[in-house]
Amino acid sequence: MKDPRLEELAHSLVHYATELQKGEKVLIHMNGSLAEPLVKVLIEKVYEAGAIPFFSQTNERILRGLLKNISEEQLEIMAEADRLRMSRMDAYIGIGSVDNPSETSDIPQKLMKMYMEKYVTPVHMKERIKNTRWVVLRYPTASMAQAAGMSQEGFEDFYFQVCNLDYKKMSRAMDKLVELMEQTDRVRITGPGTDLRFSIKGMKAIKCDGKINIPDGEVFTAPLRESVQGTLSYNCPAEYMGFSYENISFTFKDGKIIEAKSNDNVRINEVLDTDDGARYIGEFALGVNPYILLPMKNTLFDEKIMGSFHFTPGNAYDTADNGNKSSIHWDLVCIQTSEFGGGQIYFDDILIRDEGIFVVDELKDLNPEQLK
Repeated sequence: MKDPRLEELAHSLVHYATELQKGEKVLIHMNGSLAEPLVKVLIEKVYEAGAIPFFSQTNERILRGLLKNISEEQLEIMAEADRLRMSRMDAYIGIGSVDNPSETSDIPQKLMKMYMEKYVTPVHMKERIKNTRWVVLRYPTASMAQAAGMSQEGFEDFYFQVCNLDYKKMSRAMDKLVELMEQTDRVRITGPGTDLRFSIKGMKAIKCDGKINIPDGEVFTAPLRESVQGTLSYNCPAEYMGFSYENISFTFKDGKIIEAKSNDNVRINEVLDTDDGARYIGEFALGVNPYILLPMKNTLFDEKIMGSFHFTPGNAYDTADNGNKSSIHWDLVCIQTSEFGGGQIYFDDILIRDEGIFVVDELKDLNPEQLK
């Protein structure tokens, strides 16, 4: 018997997120093996739409084995082959279903840096993101349930509630925030350990309404590259290349992170020394998903937390480009609801969000009681 929740999610991915048309080609990529039930339904839905599905699979344990002794030539050959396939696609659906997100945590940083530069950047940053209609999501696994502090069944119920949200309704409510952000010059963010100032003058604002990520629920832009000044303390743990970072704090001067601290100061500074752009910010976004309230060390969920914002070291997106280029793009999240210490966001000295709740009339439709 088919799960109607999977049917609904697959239909949304094919007809709403990627908008597949007859004859178009889509690469369905599964990382891990646990998402097979969704992949099977997806392939059926793609064929029903008259489109052409392709499939690929990766495995974090196998990747770890490869990376332990990887060479630059290996990575270049891998990237050449996978970039060619990606270039033939009209759309991409990426599904994560790993049972251990820390599988590559013991790979030396220099090898991870080479992997990002020689493989991830050409295949995903330069080809997939720029030239396909793409959407990425995670499949509900036992490790995700554990990270969220929930039972497997309870987490699955939560997952489908979040992923099958009425994104069309959310999209309409986001329009006012997009308009306001594009009219704003100065932003100030305050909170525990945070007093941050920067400008977004003239930058585009982009709504993320179920077309790129599932779950979704953010509006993003980018600060003017050298405008960022002050301090920022993140209160959400963050996974990066298999390692879990906590208590991250940055000090900025003229846009650059001049001091970085975390539960591993050496490691986080190695990440930020990946390249020249890694110490500058490529994205500023507000999270608004009404069903995601707590962090679970999964970026796709955590960056959408209602009442949160993320401030991202690394590469800027072409759609909101402040000129910062990097082989990393690390979405780090700060939650400003009262349960997490509160905080305020000001646009041109006007308080627009207080303790995670929008307080100006034109944005109140983005508060959780309106979106549920």
